[in-house]
Amino acid sequence: MGKEVALITGAGRGIGLGIAESLAENGFDIVVDDIWEQKDIQEALNAIQDKGADVHYIRADISQSTDRQRIIDETRDKYGRLDLLINNAGVAPEQRLDMLEATEESFDRLIRINLKGPYFLTQLAAKWMIEQKRVHKDRQPKIVNISSISAYTSSPSRGEYCISKAGISMMTKLYADRLAEYGIAVFEIRPGVIKTDMTKTVKEKYDRLIGDGLTPIKRWGYPEDIGKAVSAIASGTFPFSTGEIINVDGGFHLRRL
Repeated sequence: MGKEVALITGAGRGIGLGIAESLAENGFDIVVDDIWEQKDIQEALNAIQDKGADVHYIRADISQSTDRQRIIDETRDKYGRLDLLINNAGVAPEQRLDMLEATEESFDRLIRINLKGPYFLTQLAAKWMIEQKRVHKDRQPKIVNISSISAYTSSPSRGEYCISKAGISMMTKLYADRLAEYGIAVFEIRPGVIKTDMTKTVKEKYDRLIGDGLTPIKRWGYPEDIGKAVSAIASGTFPFSTGEIINVDGGFHLRRL
């Protein structure tokens, strides 16, 4: 049988690494996809392995069709199965610009990496999962998309990011609908303000906002918070759910008076 296998994009650091470590603790072998030289994230790969997982690293850019196919092919060659796809890889704008000044180049970059890449990687993974289900009817493959509170929260200085994350939300609904007949559940996790490399440039801003009550739970989120949510899904805790949104945001989504 072998252990269940999770493929996590962008797992060399940040939220993706937090997810990888949590799943490793819960018995998964891990395929890490990221764009970094392996030597630059070897410490992270070792940390995942220390949690009990066999780890396979694939340096690949999900925005490229040939790389997406290679990710699936290498996973198949290495493990022969895929039980969980985590679409986590994403980027912020290289420069925050008012949407009246934002460039097409930035828009295209974010849509290509944050939305088009996950959309078509999921297509490849889903087809393989369907194949596996036909042979192994007891398997319960799942797909988890990491979006953001930016899927519904306006940030006019990074409109392209918000649009890409809103697209991930609709992608979740579409794949949940399409794959339900095959017993493949699809979920969306919406992180809030999470302490990662992506947010370190705005640390002072969010320290102040959180202190002033931006979120009912008055602290930053951490990658392990997302990891725990993914592990709950992976464990089969929600067998009669698909297309569900799980907010991991300290209560940011609540409307309060």
